[in-house]
Order: sequence, then structure tokens, then C-alpha cells
Amino acid sequence: MTDTNAGDGHALADARERDAADPLREYRDHFSVPDGERYMDGNSLGLASDTALATLERVVDEWRELAIRGWEAADPDWFHYGEHLGDLLAPLVGARESEVVVANSTTVNIHTLIGTFLDTLPGTPAGPDPTADPPAVLVNDLDFPTDHYAIRGQFRQRGIDPDEQLVAVESRDGRTIEEADIEAALRERDDVGIVFMPSVLYRSGQLLDIDRITAAAHDHGALAGFDCAHSIGAVDHALGDAGADDEGADFAVWCSYKYLNAGPGATAGLYVHGRHHGTTPALAGWWGNDKSTQFEMRHTYEGADTAGAWQIGTVPMLSSAPIEGATELVREAGIDAVREKSLALTDYLIELVDDRLGDDFAIGTPREHARRGGHVAIEHPEGYRVSEALRDRGVVVDFRPPNVVRVCPAPLYTRYEDVWHVVETIEEIVESDVHLEYEPRDGGVT
Repeated sequence: MTDTNAGDGHALADARERDAADPLREYRDHFSVPDGERYMDGNSLGLASDTALATLERVVDEWRELAIRGWEAADPDWFHYGEHLGDLLAPLVGARESEVVVANSTTVNIHTLIGTFLDTLPGTPAGPDPTADPPAVLVNDLDFPTDHYAIRGQFRQRGIDPDEQLVAVESRDGRTIEEADIEAALRERDDVGIVFMPSVLYRSGQLLDIDRITAAAHDHGALAGFDCAHSIGAVDHALGDAGADDEGADFAVWCSYKYLNAGPGATAGLYVHGRHHGTTPALAGWWGNDKSTQFEMRHTYEGADTAGAWQIGTVPMLSSAPIEGATELVREAGIDAVREKSLALTDYLIELVDDRLGDDFAIGTPREHARRGGHVAIEHPEGYRVSEALRDRGVVVDFRPPNVVRVCPAPLYTRYEDVWHVVETIEEIVESDVHLEYEPRDGGVT
């Protein structure tokens, strides 16, 4: 292939011109981009940045120099660190500082928040009317599996049959979920007490309309919760409706290692609207106790009157510290600018796929900006083997069954030139049938 590709309108020179005009281009210098690779897997694990490593190293130094005194003498102190990080993340999700905390893992946060709000509903043992019919939770059949695992677990703990009360909205096309179908499901099931949806579907990259789903849930008399793992740090959110008391989603969870770039296994985050503060968490733990009385060591739980109540165990400092530095870059760039570049990069990727790849390829991600997250699902009958051939040629992507190659041009460190080379490499692979040299998928992580 040449740099010109006459007739396709997408020369490498054009990509380089876009990079030269990119207002966020200098942020790439903060990241450790693997040598010789086109890294397109930031929707699974973001790259390490110098700022994330700096805050991690600072906490390691504090541990070395202060030891146990770090809980009070470190700056910021470790005792309030989950709340401190929540303050930094609150603007990224459109919430008040008191509504956000960094704590636990994503799955644990789903357990505790779903459990908490089930316990506020009639038909559960701790609810206002245990004799009522049990509530249902509305999900969808394209969810990431852990969401369903956790909800089913919380149902079982309350003696509720998850096969009856976990209601999944079906996809019309195997790729996306229509908000109208969520609304229809609510009309069909009077017993839905919680609507729990992803902000972005992990396979196709569809961005759901959080405001519309929240309004539908509230009109039904249900609570609205969201799994924002595939959107935080790439999409501008208004979960708390800028802190309004009577609007906004009820709760949300997310991880910190995708677009927030805080490292593998980084501590997760959660949001609980202020109108629910004071509710007893389903998984109450010492670290969620009111900080002013925590060390009085009472055996009766006195929860914090903030989202901090949903912390369970001691803040894991070494898994949390990188969040501080990593999110510094997102905050400095501005989430609106990050989102703008994310859309521009995925626009460019989609255009290249349309122009340069054959009819065997399809885009499984909605093309409308309002319905697109941060990655693009490129579909091909031999998607697994294409993804394997890409990785062997220095293009890091992942595969999701049955036929999706997920390509994520993360806006803080991906260049337009990288996107151009990815599509160039795909074209070379399929034109030469190199992908057919690989064995079909037999399981495992990709």
C-alpha cells in the first residue's frame, strides 16, 4: 500500500494534518505507548501516564516515610482518600462532590447498590411491606455478564426467584437496545422497581440515552441505575443533573481502568444521588461509617450522610492512588474536549472502514453521535482471526463473540495516523488472506 491511496479521500497525509490540528495532541506525551504498536484497547485497559505513576509513587513514598501516620499526615490524607477522589471525579459524571466516592470493585458496587435499593422496595424482607409481591429489576440481554450475576445474587439472598424477577429487554438486532423497548417493558411489568442499564453497551459501543431511561423509570415509580464502566472518561455525563434534588439518576457504578487510565484492577467508583443519602447500605462496612465517629468503634453502624456510606473496607491506597494522577489529565483537557475528539476519531475510523474495507465488513456501532460511545465494533465473519492477525502485526485490539473486533481510539493518546494505520493493516490482512492462517477461536481472553 502507498501513502496516497488515490481515490479514497483518506491519504496518510490527511491523517497527519488532523493530528497537527488536534488541540489535545500533546497529551499523548504523558502516556507510555508501547513501542512499535498501535494501541486500540483503551476500552479494556487504558495506558499508564506519567501523572498516574507520579501519584502512585507519591503514596509509596508516604508509606515508606510516614508508615501508619499516612492516614492523617499524608497530603491528601489517606483516611479521606476515597472521598477526595470522589470530589475529583464528580465533575466528570455531572454530580455533586458528596454524591461520588471511589470504593470497592465494580461488581461489589453493583451488589451493594442493587441490594440497598431492593431493600427499600415492597416485597423484600427488609422493605416497607415484606408481604407484597417481589419487585423486578429491568436489564437487557446485551449486558456485560457481571451485572446479571450480581443482581441474581442479590435476588437469591432475599429469597426471590431471579428467573422470574430479572427481566431482560431483548435486542432487535443483536447489537443495540432501543429506549422505546425499555419504555414498553415498563408498561408491561408493573412490578419493576429498578431499571439498571449500561451507559454504553460493551460489545457494540452503543450509547444509551440516560436521561430518557431515567425519566421513564421515574414516571413508572422505579429507580434508575447505570453501569458507566464503558463511558466514564470518554463521555460527558450529567448523572445528578448538576445536583438537582428531584432529578437525575438514582445511582451508578464504574471502573477506573478503561478511559480513566488508572491501571489494572484500579479501585472502582460509585454515585448515589443525594436524595438517597442516609439509606443503610446492603453491604455495610466499617469504612462507610461516618468519619467523625468511625474510631469510636461502636458495634452499631452509623453511615456517612454521603455516597461515602457505600464504602465497605479500607481504601486500597495503592490501587486508588493512580486515579488521582490519571484523572488530572482528563480534568485538564476537559471532558467536553475529550468527548469531541473521541467522536472525531471514531468518525474517522468509520469513514475509513466504509471507504477501504470490503462488503464482508460492517460497522456494528451506531453512527449517530448521540448514540455512540468511545469504541467502534467492526464486524467480520472471521473477526476472531482478523483480531489475531492484527495483534501479531502490532495492532492491539480485542474480540468479542460472535464477530466483533473492538477498536478503541482513546482520545488522550491515540492519533489519527494510528487510526489510518489500523485500517491499512486490516486491508492488507484480508487482501492477502493472512487471517485464514490462524485457527478459529476456541475460547480464552482476547
